[in-house]
Amino acid sequence: MFMGHIGVPTKKLVKASMDTTITDTQKPFSLDPYHVSEEFGFILPAPLAELPPYYQPWMDIAQHVTELIYSHMLRSHILKMPLLNTQLLESHRELRLAHLALGVMTMGYVWQEGEDDTVKMLPRNLAIPYCEVSQRLGLPPILTHADAILANWRKRDPQGLFDMENLELLVTLPGGDSVRGFFMVTLLVELAAVPAIKSIPLVINGVQCGDAETVTRALEEFSQAIQGMTDALKLMHDVSYVVPVYVKPEVFYGIMRIYLSGWKDNSSMPAGLVYEGVQAEPMEYSGGSAAQSSLLHCFDELLGVKHEAMSGAFLTRMRNYMPPSHKRLIQDISLQPSLRGFVQQQACEPLTAAFQLCVTKLLALRNYHINVVSLFIIVPAARARQLRNQGNISQEETVSRAPRALEEKGTGGSDIMSFLKTVRDRTRDVFNLK
Repeated sequence: MFMGHIGVPTKKLVKASMDTTITDTQKPFSLDPYHVSEEFGFILPAPLAELPPYYQPWMDIAQHVTELIYSHMLRSHILKMPLLNTQLLESHRELRLAHLALGVMTMGYVWQEGEDDTVKMLPRNLAIPYCEVSQRLGLPPILTHADAILANWRKRDPQGLFDMENLELLVTLPGGDSVRGFFMVTLLVELAAVPAIKSIPLVINGVQCGDAETVTRALEEFSQAIQGMTDALKLMHDVSYVVPVYVKPEVFYGIMRIYLSGWKDNSSMPAGLVYEGVQAEPMEYSGGSAAQSSLLHCFDELLGVKHEAMSGAFLTRMRNYMPPSHKRLIQDISLQPSLRGFVQQQACEPLTAAFQLCVTKLLALRNYHINVVSLFIIVPAARARQLRNQGNISQEETVSRAPRALEEKGTGGSDIMSFLKTVRDRTRDVFNLK
């Protein structure tokens, strides 16, 4: 499942990728220690769809969260749920499915009645096992990108393609087909990035041993993968309307977003949430965010994108919502010799062109993401404000149901357009190699 170990003899030279040489003081960089799948990257390969029978009370609710929310019965069902012992969860995949199921239940419990009737306390029969599973995984007790995207999929036909038609969710939230579309397109963006992830050790090892040709070839693979990510993102809702619409902006804004929102930097829950039986004081956690994906963090560290203080602080905090091994990979990439410095020193035209193409593709991805966010958040928010100002709050218009507290914020709590544009601008700064 995971990439094989690279044995590194000591006190002699060893061969690295593409015939480069690295001394014993510069061990080849490998993705192996970070639980990165050679086929799926950061995606959890073959997630479980069921837990052991003892945990069926969880799955019975988690697999019906949407219906229970719509019938306003989810909270009452959860309050009747038995307090289960988490020690019977043994494998990593069991823990990931448990975290996903408990996370979906938690989001539904908190937001069942919208932003005007939230809860102050998560009941102990949900809070205690959720925090125990979270501690074992090194994840926070809230639904994260690692849950909803990376561990929430299966193929309808196990032998079929990994594409929109053959993928389905393990658990879902209100929003119908748009929820599936949003989660699955995001999953395909992660999958498209796999060649870039696999190029990272080639780049780092090539820099360590001064092999400009190796680095150039790896960066060419890297830039092609980033283009593939942008192409995959267009499945969300291509702003040119060329491809099918898998996510309706009004459904994302008016129905889905609240269930992806957290209890930090959210005026609907300014005091946070008490996890009963865990601690008496409320805890604050951000909702799901694209910033919780390890992909762009790795890319920024490799390419030398330096973020300004406020944006950088938010991105650094989002790393606490990633599996610990993925967070460690980002940190370890940041400790490697500077690729940007290497490109400057080499003054090699093909290398410089390959590096700048990577930055160009990353910039284009971030620009496209800004366009998508405008379509899915800024435009619907303006429509919702217009309806309110006209005193025309109609349930016929889906955007009318959207929470006011999140009007132009990301589900992670950031001021989304300002944040995205700042991150984009810092990416552009990398072009200056002088």
